[in-house]
Amino acid sequence: MIHFLFAVLGLLVGGVINLLADDLPRRRSPRLPHCSHCDQAYRPAGFLAVGRWLTSRGICPACGRYEGRRPLLVEIGTMVSFAALPFFIEGWPALLVTAFYFAALILIIVIDMEHRLILHIVTFPTTLLALILSVFMDNGNSFWLAVVGAVAGFLVFYVLYWIGQLTFGPGALGFGDVTLAMTMGAMLGFRYIFFALVIGILLGGLISFLLIALRLLNLRSRIPYGQFLAVAAMVMLLWGPEVVTWYLN
Repeated sequence: MIHFLFAVLGLLVGGVINLLADDLPRRRSPRLPHCSHCDQAYRPAGFLAVGRWLTSRGICPACGRYEGRRPLLVEIGTMVSFAALPFFIEGWPALLVTAFYFAALILIIVIDMEHRLILHIVTFPTTLLALILSVFMDNGNSFWLAVVGAVAGFLVFYVLYWIGQLTFGPGALGFGDVTLAMTMGAMLGFRYIFFALVIGILLGGLISFLLIALRLLNLRSRIPYGQFLAVAAMVMLLWGPEVVTWYLN
C-alpha cells in the first residue's frame, strides 16, 4: 500500500516539477499548468502530462503544437522513483524528507539538461530546508553535520570553479554547480558529501568519455554537469552507508 501511495505522490510531484521546469528558467512565477508554447492554461483533466497524453497525445488543444516527451517522462520517472523509495528508506519522516530531496534533485536535473542552468531559486531554499529538516531527522545527519557538509561542498566546488575558469576559461564549470554541491552537503551531511562529489565527478568523466568515444561529442563540447552531481546525491541518499562500508573495506 505504501508503494502505491508514494507512486501517486510521485506522479503529482512530477507534474509540479514539470511546471517549475517550464516557468522558473524564464524567470516567471509558477501558475496553473499551461502550454509551454502558447501559455494557454490546461483544463483540470490536462493538469498532468499523463492525462494530456491519454486525451490528445501531448498536443496542445489551443495551438496544436507538440509538447515533447519530457513532461511525460518526468512524471513517470518521478512516480517510479517515489514508489521505490520505501524499499530503501524506513520510517515516514525519512521517507517524506528523502522524497522531497529527490523532487528537488529531479527538478535540478531537468532544468540543467534543458537550459544548462542550476537556479539559485532552487538550490538556496532547498539548502535552507535541508538544514532545518536535519534537526528533526534521526539518520545520523545532525544539524551541525549538515552545516559543515554544506560549507565543505561549497568550498570544494568553489575551488574547482576557479580552477576551471583559470584553466579552460569562463563556462568550464558553472557557479550553479557550486551551489548544488552546497545543497548536496546539507542533504547528506559532512560524512557523505565527499563520496557524493567524487561519484559525481567520476560519473561525469565516464559519460563524457563514452560520448566522445562514440563521436557524439568532441573535446571542446560542454555538457551540463549538475545532472551527474544530482544523480550522485541520489545514490548516497539511498546507499550512503553501503558505499562508505564498501570503500573502507
